[in-house]
Amino acid sequence: MARQQRILVKVGGAQLEQPGPRADLCRSVALAREAGFEIVLVHGGGNQIRDLVRKLGLPESYHNGLRVTDAATADVVLMVLAGLVNKELVHALETSGVRACGLSGADGGTFQATKRRDDVLDLGYVGEVGRTDVRLVDLLLRDGILPVIATAAPLQHGEDAPDDRFYNVNADMAAGPLSRAVRADVLLFLTDVPGVLDAAKQRIPELTPEACAELRLAGVIHGGMIPKVDAALAALAANPGSTVKIAPAAGADAVRRALSPDVGTSFQESR
Repeated sequence: MARQQRILVKVGGAQLEQPGPRADLCRSVALAREAGFEIVLVHGGGNQIRDLVRKLGLPESYHNGLRVTDAATADVVLMVLAGLVNKELVHALETSGVRACGLSGADGGTFQATKRRDDVLDLGYVGEVGRTDVRLVDLLLRDGILPVIATAAPLQHGEDAPDDRFYNVNADMAAGPLSRAVRADVLLFLTDVPGVLDAAKQRIPELTPEACAELRLAGVIHGGMIPKVDAALAALAANPGSTVKIAPAAGADAVRRALSPDVGTSFQESR
């Protein structure tokens, strides 16, 4: 019997802030599962972290799009990602008829973090995906339970860095290594845009690394799309042969629609 096609869906905090879009996302996941796909969800929560950081009066600083994360902010990241955002999403999935279980990197040792290094600035408790162990993810999937992974994780054993806090791992950049670890056939970055757009604001159906570099040099890929594209290219490099797409999160059938060549932007290996 052939294995079900496995899709890792990465969603950002912006898609999870409001009950309506969150419910639509969960409905789209339910429809994809009914169609025979296995789903693993990975989520961020940048907006929600920002809200609590400001309510608590903690300092904010960013470098190259990453939040500089001191000890107090690391605690907020863990509370928001593995707590508030994760559990609201799990509950919304259950309400949509999808059995779900929320995980952080620590649960079952699903993944550990390595400290992200920067030549200019110490980013604090900011990490990247290090060692992985997806046995718990596999167990959940075999029992028909959808894993919902928050990208906060303890430091990998043997790392020369402070290990007294969980590390804040950017969810976009975590998606590639995690898709490889769970052996995903498809990685979908669901977001609030229809895909990567050209200079005329039209969707680009396919992109190679070379085409991305040209569009970035021309200023067509700019602003917030740069880290999304970088993450998609990194994911393709991490999991060659898989399908990697940036696609719109809106709508109650977004996951299945994103598999269509007429939706989103697909990233292809160099020809």
